Amino acid sequence: MKCLLLLFAVLISSVIHTRAADRPNIIFLLSDDQTIGAVGCYGNKDVITPHLDKLANDGMRFANHYDTTAICMASRCTLLTGLYEYRHGCNFEHGDLERRFFANSYAVKLREAGYFTGFAGKIGFLLQGEKLEAFEKEFDVWAGGPGQTFYETAKNDGIAKYAAQYPHCSRAYGAWAQDFLKTAKTSGKPFCMSISFKAPHMPYTPDPIDLKLYESKKEFTRPANYGVENGKHLSAQVHTSRAATSYREWVNDYDGTARLYYALITGVDAAVGMIREELERQGLAGNTVIIFTSDNGYNSGSHGFGDKVIPYEEGSKAPLLIYDPRLPKAHAVKVCEAVTASVDMAATIFALSDVPAPAGIDGKNLLPLLTNPAGQVREFLPLFNFWGIPTAQSLAVVTREWKYIYWYSASDGMKPTDELFHLGNDRLEMANVANDPHYAKDLAVMQKAYDTELAEIASKVVTGHGYEAYPKLFDRSLPWDQKAPLITPAMGAGEGGAANRKRKETPQ
Repeated sequence: MKCLLLLFAVLISSVIHTRAADRPNIIFLLSDDQTIGAVGCYGNKDVITPHLDKLANDGMRFANHYDTTAICMASRCTLLTGLYEYRHGCNFEHGDLERRFFANSYAVKLREAGYFTGFAGKIGFLLQGEKLEAFEKEFDVWAGGPGQTFYETAKNDGIAKYAAQYPHCSRAYGAWAQDFLKTAKTSGKPFCMSISFKAPHMPYTPDPIDLKLYESKKEFTRPANYGVENGKHLSAQVHTSRAATSYREWVNDYDGTARLYYALITGVDAAVGMIREELERQGLAGNTVIIFTSDNGYNSGSHGFGDKVIPYEEGSKAPLLIYDPRLPKAHAVKVCEAVTASVDMAATIFALSDVPAPAGIDGKNLLPLLTNPAGQVREFLPLFNFWGIPTAQSLAVVTREWKYIYWYSASDGMKPTDELFHLGNDRLEMANVANDPHYAKDLAVMQKAYDTELAEIASKVVTGHGYEAYPKLFDRSLPWDQKAPLITPAMGAGEGGAANRKRKETPQ
């Protein structure tokens, strides 16, 4: 009997070991403020991104990927937890992340399931009532930093030892990743490595190595909807946002700003190359899935807007590249048109790792799309801006063909505004057809989807973080006099124009 029990224990151990060995390694790479068009493989001929282009060529490029909240703090919590902002409750003005939500993040759950985990770069938020140091014990290797972190490597404690060889942080994170991969290999466990680059976030201070690549280029291609004249047809509300009133470098000096922005992205690209080279050296490339995306897009002068936050395409869409080397080469060089989102990252990582996702998360597993790029994982996707000046807050729903945006504010003589864009024919959002009778049925469909999403918010909104008023504020049927009293002084406390710019850049 004892022999049988021993044999059974050996078999079980063997099965568990085999299953662990079969689980892929996962690398999650996040840039900061990189719009979807700022990568060569998305058609941009000005930016230099050979390693990201190769990653897309080896795997899949997603053409309609959105950050459901296009601002870093909330977006990063959404990426980790797979929850929409109104459910995890973390954003500027709304408060820090509750530990109960972080406990269900992919980073924590994968480590509990036997993954060797590491994090480097900008974490972008804090746990409620705790200091930054609380994160260190949640990872096997920690090199995260406070606030926005720094472009100067020496100022970031987690990567300062690389400063002599790599004084700019982007390549330093690449060097940190190379060391992490060596350590992870010796652990004997599958690993999950997450890096959140500072680049290309402001202030635009690229590595001189990368800036030199652009020094001979005098003019950069402007977006087809570039300039304030291409934003006059948009809502009065959006023109009160900081995207319209601040961040004017993209309008006043597009060529100079684009040069710095693209050079920063080239630095991130170089780090991606360093990581892939080390995977090959360590014999890990064949079983390591790589995901690359950004925490939000960037308007870069489109419609005359700078910054992100607002729900138009350039500010809310980011690149998404996924490479799974275990798939047959027939699935490489594919483009997926499905609507995907930041909220899907955690669900996808859980599926890759074979770790059960927490019940009730909002994200969708994108793995089926890797072998069926013509498929879809959802019909509608909500986009939120529950932050900043109240007049510019919005709620939207988007599909492959349509986007509907509702601006609730009627202060300062404005009227609540519907916007409807036929993205299938008008990706640049140059024609608001909400009042065109020809599109009345399409408007009704999108408004119904909007109302469905609003009902979800009302039934699932987290309490204690200042979101309770939003189901009424965004109710299309309620008159303004019932909404106005719901707006509190705390709303928009972090918003403002150029006078608040210096203060705001530290947290955002």
